[in-house]
Amino acid sequence: MISLKGLSKRYGDRLAVEDLSLELKPGRVTGFLGPNGAGKSTTMRLILGLDRPTSGTATIGGVPYHRIRNPLRTVGALLDARAVHPGRSGRAHLVALARSNGIPRRRVAEVLETVGMSEAARRRAGALSLGMSQRLGIASALLGDPEVVMFDEPVNGLDPDGVRWVRGLMRSLAGEGRTVFVSSHLMSEMQLTADHLVVIGKGRLIMDAPLAQVIAGSAGTTVLVRTPHAGELAACLRAAGIATERLGENEVAATGVPVERVGDLAHEAGIRLHGLRTREASLEQAYHELTADSVEYGATGRAGA
Repeated sequence: MISLKGLSKRYGDRLAVEDLSLELKPGRVTGFLGPNGAGKSTTMRLILGLDRPTSGTATIGGVPYHRIRNPLRTVGALLDARAVHPGRSGRAHLVALARSNGIPRRRVAEVLETVGMSEAARRRAGALSLGMSQRLGIASALLGDPEVVMFDEPVNGLDPDGVRWVRGLMRSLAGEGRTVFVSSHLMSEMQLTADHLVVIGKGRLIMDAPLAQVIAGSAGTTVLVRTPHAGELAACLRAAGIATERLGENEVAATGVPVERVGDLAHEAGIRLHGLRTREASLEQAYHELTADSVEYGATGRAGA
């Protein structure tokens, strides 16, 4: 488990991370979301001891990273797929990591097979495509068979098959009881992969909740109701402060309300229903609503202007 308590990091007059407190639990994929400059990469660097916090603590299994005796056996991380000596082969890179961490050499062949690089690992790291570099970085993270894995934008440069493979890998690792922490800007992929979401903006925590709860809280979540008394139901819902829209003679859409609430109001009003279902908002829509006030580098110009 990863635990952050009052974690803050200041660079000069800029507060990159502010009073962040989280518990990232095992057995689930936790997605880490936020606009550019939100503090995601800084937070991951603080967890891994690559930066020193201004205040607060970051621990893995109750221990700061720099005190972990065999770090690769406890936590594996991919923060920068290109952070490999370009003149070394992928295999040589993994062998060096294994030897320096007391990991059996046979493990190198195992992780190369896992990431589909048994042959490509003979090539120099500097000659690998971004997608293959990502696979090598994932192999490095898995080398010590760690309890905790952290990935920063792991699907960058991967083709659709590779993206699907990474998704399955993260789900599999979480299913084995490991803590999986992954940052991404791909909302559609996070919606398919994550169980839980942490959203930050301008270094501060915005949301720490299960994926389903984040999406359900979006104003875009819609309840669709079929009833022969659509006008009466619409008036009833509006009286309760619920935004409604008539979609046809016998259908009403209610926005930003749980389906149970709509059903209860219809029952209390004695309105007969022929259908009641939810059309959920996407994670992308929910994310934009959550971070609307936290975007520091928003573009305003028209493309091609």
